[in-house]
Amino acid sequence: MTRTLITSALPYINGIKHLGNLVGSQLPADLHARYLRARGHEVMFVCATDEHGTPAELAAAKAGKPVAEYCAEMHELQADLARRYGLSFDWFGRSSSPENHRLTQHLAVKLWENGFLEIRSERQFYSVEDGRFLPDRYVEGTCPNCGYERARGDQCEECTKQLEPTELIDPRSAISGSTRLELRETRHLYLLQSKLAGEIEAWIDSKTDWPQLTVSIARKWLKEGLRDRGITRDLSWGVPAQFPGAPWEGMEGKVFYVWFDAPIEYIAATAEKAHAEGRGEEAWRRWWRLDEGARDVRYIQFMGKDNVPFHTLSFPATLIGSREPWKLVDYIKSFNYLNYDGGQFSTSQGRGVFMDQALEILPADCWRWWLLSHAPESGDSEFTWENFQASVNKDLADVLGNFVSRVTKFCRARFGEAVPAGGEWGEREKALIADLAGRLGEYEALMDAMEVRKSAAALRAIWAAGNEYLQEAAPWAVFKQDPDGAAAIIRFALNLIPFYAALSAPFIPFTAERLRVDMGIEQLEWPQDVEAALRLLEPGHRFTVPDILFRKISDEERTEWQARFAGRG
Repeated sequence: MTRTLITSALPYINGIKHLGNLVGSQLPADLHARYLRARGHEVMFVCATDEHGTPAELAAAKAGKPVAEYCAEMHELQADLARRYGLSFDWFGRSSSPENHRLTQHLAVKLWENGFLEIRSERQFYSVEDGRFLPDRYVEGTCPNCGYERARGDQCEECTKQLEPTELIDPRSAISGSTRLELRETRHLYLLQSKLAGEIEAWIDSKTDWPQLTVSIARKWLKEGLRDRGITRDLSWGVPAQFPGAPWEGMEGKVFYVWFDAPIEYIAATAEKAHAEGRGEEAWRRWWRLDEGARDVRYIQFMGKDNVPFHTLSFPATLIGSREPWKLVDYIKSFNYLNYDGGQFSTSQGRGVFMDQALEILPADCWRWWLLSHAPESGDSEFTWENFQASVNKDLADVLGNFVSRVTKFCRARFGEAVPAGGEWGEREKALIADLAGRLGEYEALMDAMEVRKSAAALRAIWAAGNEYLQEAAPWAVFKQDPDGAAAIIRFALNLIPFYAALSAPFIPFTAERLRVDMGIEQLEWPQDVEAALRLLEPGHRFTVPDILFRKISDEERTEWQARFAGRG
């Protein structure tokens, strides 16, 4: 049995996420976690809300609430949405947890002791109107590299270039929009990434199996030169940078930079889980410490391309620089952006579908299927209502849903709600078994490789094979002259349903569970042998005809939703 550690990029606490955020990290991570569990692997799948830094403070201020109260409320909201989408986290934690405070401060001390942290004086923007220093994300302006007018002071979301606030053209306060900014002296802790550049580059060079998107972004940043980064900010909300036992002085009133503490929360979330369950330190350290069992762990991260630099450079620099035996990531699956109907998702403009709104329209499995089958792997992809309608109607309703409905309803009408006896399998059934065995192998290979879109296409082809079989075997025609022959066909087709449910569960878990219950099966098991799997339901086994699995989307609904989520211009 293999042990696999899976993390997905932490969603910011500031509001409900849109579908692009969902497909960029959490959803494909869940797909892989569910698949590996089904194959018998031990999996630790953790995530958390990212609660520190500028986004949290600005969102709380906008909501008129204390930041701690705002974060607690939004954590519960995001955790609930995760459950409703079937995200099977083993733990969904909070970066504001005591565990993350302790680990962040611990790693900072280790970096200092090893000569990879130092205090530097710097000139930082001070907003006269706001009466405060402006950490990087509190400063917005035009990117000097690509001209994007809403670049942040740490990174341009458009071209992903790493920035300093002072590099922005026409800088302004993200709080008030004021341009009355002055450069004033302040002191901060700096992570000396330049000292670790050689080790990080050698580590990245060793990852020959990483996706091109991941490697290209990491190498681009390395080519530009791995710069030392300030890891503290003049904020009130976050992990305190001055604490008992700290080997430095003068960091009062400062907290650690959100991008320093957020990835550490992956480790802390695992510790949160262990502590919540009343287990000892070894329960989480076996996943993260090479000297305590983590050498046998494969660690996979899922994220959007904008998060790649921090996960390939800054977070590894923290762990490597600690000189402690921490587990480093083995594979990073990164994704491009999902755009919305010719443009971008926009919270401020009400443009696009957000996670809560999507569930008001259709069940989670419809969204899971479309998003995963159109995952932005090789390039940016685009959500359109026409494409979504076609995918739900054709893939889910016509292929999978129609097969289940035809088989179960025909059986009920001719044989009752029990698997019929009589007849034997013929050459057609043997040929399909051989075909499905080959298709199953292809599907597993694609899922192992985390080829999300290709895996969805392979699964759909397995569903389609059942429909083709049913059309060719035509039990409704055979029944007239040979009821036993029709019984054998239907018995074979009924057994395809739990087979499909097991294979489909990583993509559409709620539907798979419905089929498990309706088909009267105690537990879905991944098929080790196709022929044996297709004899699971023996003659006399009782089942219930499922309700409609997926209803079709009408043209009128599609037009209404398209107008509803078009935004305010």
